[in-house]
Amino acid sequence: MTSNIYSPRRTTQPTHHFPHLGTASFDMRFTSTPRGARLARRLSAVRLDAWGLPYGTETHEAVVLITAELTANAVRHGRVQGRDFHLLLRVVERPGPTARIEVTDTRGERVPPRPGKLPAAGLADDGRGLLLVEALSTRWGWYPRTQAPGKTVWAEYDMTVGGAD
Repeated sequence: MTSNIYSPRRTTQPTHHFPHLGTASFDMRFTSTPRGARLARRLSAVRLDAWGLPYGTETHEAVVLITAELTANAVRHGRVQGRDFHLLLRVVERPGPTARIEVTDTRGERVPPRPGKLPAAGLADDGRGLLLVEALSTRWGWYPRTQAPGKTVWAEYDMTVGGAD
């Protein structure tokens, strides 16, 4: 796990400037392993709590679950040996407070279906991750990376719709 040293505008420390939630941002690279995905989920949970979205609230649980599914998919479907995945978690105003989760991996040829085009998972033991993301998030999608191979899968959770608790 390493901080993004190539972007001077991004930081692993939050910056606040709105009354309750502020402008908050968490940006870090993780090893493309199940352990890296677990660490990304845990650090996201800790960061949300520090931003005033406490454990056990609807918003906290939804954003952490979305983050967990996106990072697990990056490890399972976007892994390239020796390459990390990148997580960006931030709270933005659109017009109300919205949590935006972006997970970038380096495997561009394996892309998810477009939102609304997900096949039903049925009784399979796996394959429900993006269905959960679609059900919990206000909107989600993906786009190819422009500077290098890979893709970014993102999801947004409107805290006014889901309840900022």
